[in-house]
Amino acid sequence: MPPSSSSNKLPFSSSFRPYSLFLVILFVVLLAVILVIVCTLGDASSFQWTRRHGSLLGFASTKLTFSGTSQVFAVADPPPTSSLNPQIGERQEGIGKDKVSEKINVTSATNEVKRQSRLEKIEATLARARLAIKEAGRVQNKTSTYDDPDYVPRGPIYRNAKVFHRSYLEMERIFKIYVYEEGEQPLFNDGPCKSVYATEGRFIHELAMDNNYRTSDPNKAYVYFLPYSVVAMVRYLYVPDSHDMSPIGRTIADYVNVIANKHPYWNRSLGADHVIVSCHDWGPYSSSYSPFLYNMSIRALCNANTSEGFIPSKDVSFPEVQLKTGEIKGILGGPSASSRHILAFFAGGRHGHIRHLLLEHWKEKDKDVLVYEQLPKHLSYDSMFKNSKFCLCPSGYEVATARVMDAIYAECVPVLISDGFVPPFSDVLNWKSFSVQVKVKDIPNIKGILSSISQKQYISLQRRVKQVQRHFVVNGPSKRFDIFHMTVHSIWLRRLNLRLGSPSGKAFDGNMSK
Repeated sequence: MPPSSSSNKLPFSSSFRPYSLFLVILFVVLLAVILVIVCTLGDASSFQWTRRHGSLLGFASTKLTFSGTSQVFAVADPPPTSSLNPQIGERQEGIGKDKVSEKINVTSATNEVKRQSRLEKIEATLARARLAIKEAGRVQNKTSTYDDPDYVPRGPIYRNAKVFHRSYLEMERIFKIYVYEEGEQPLFNDGPCKSVYATEGRFIHELAMDNNYRTSDPNKAYVYFLPYSVVAMVRYLYVPDSHDMSPIGRTIADYVNVIANKHPYWNRSLGADHVIVSCHDWGPYSSSYSPFLYNMSIRALCNANTSEGFIPSKDVSFPEVQLKTGEIKGILGGPSASSRHILAFFAGGRHGHIRHLLLEHWKEKDKDVLVYEQLPKHLSYDSMFKNSKFCLCPSGYEVATARVMDAIYAECVPVLISDGFVPPFSDVLNWKSFSVQVKVKDIPNIKGILSSISQKQYISLQRRVKQVQRHFVVNGPSKRFDIFHMTVHSIWLRRLNLRLGSPSGKAFDGNMSK
């Protein structure tokens, strides 16, 4: 039986209709009040949200100290909110919270518009540079035709000499780097200029003295440099034999947070236009404590291992140079190709599986392939390099090895034996033209591989090593086309490959072979 029409009516509908109407009116009034409050305080609320969440990594602290050490860096604490309120005896007309919020909002909005306008100008300048570089690549003749008083890139050591030269000239013309001043020495704005990690400190110091690339105006910068030294952090923060890198990682993460909270540039790009350099083996891993630094920023790393998170399209392979005295005097050059009587040479410990394999197969077993775990006292490491045709450069615990630069400095053809290693400046340089690359599985066949290279081929390889040497020389002060400028150029290419504000974030493939 269908229910009667009276059964469909809600109970109490007639007796409580005035009360229901009252509730509706009350709800509308409350909603209106809430909307007024939100509109009035919206600016202040959003400002507080930015302070809390402006750092994409989370702002940890405004002051850092380390147990057992003095204060390393600090930023001023934000002014108390009470400073925005009228003081006792002060006239309060026109100083209400809404007026303060409106003033803050207008000022910050104006500054943001100016920053965006400057960023647009930078992107427009980069677009013109990209076009000029691509135009150079459209010409079939790869020989550079640009006038240059110091050096004109030529020959097969380059993927495309003309494109590289044009890119280099564009970099010199417009590229600017801002160096953050936060942080105190020795952990920040300093680094070693001697030892196997010398290039890390030398780059920091050269950039500090540079007048061409460095700018004091962050709004004119194309990239932003975070001047911390992992080598210094290992020395001052790491507890020996603890195997605990967290003090170093947390220091880096906190430093990034301070920068992100104090300056607007990190959050603008998620750190994609920010740069670090590190020659320590722990450089890649320590950057992982700051996820956006690890995944987004341009990291110039000696340990350029693709199996450990190195991304060639955004990261830079940084040359590792052993400078025992901090100077290159006396270590450059060597005998001619015809005067070198040793086929191949290596001396070093069993650091990593690749060296273990090399020593197992070749340690003191051949008169032509001289491999030592410990070099005999009557032999000199430097003279062995200078008198060898080929210098074996196997990876150790990490892929990077200073032997590659030792070989190039001694004008010995480097033999790269590694897995996942990206050679320095390989965007520009054709490593196959001046080095030999041997797969790990081919270690037992090293002698056959090197012996199969004819004397004519070897002379060409050795001559190109001498030509490419200028790009790896550490000068003080730096000279055009040397290791400092080539590192800056690698960073420049990564910035060309980034377009801030574009949906894809990509603009230039950085390919110097086109």
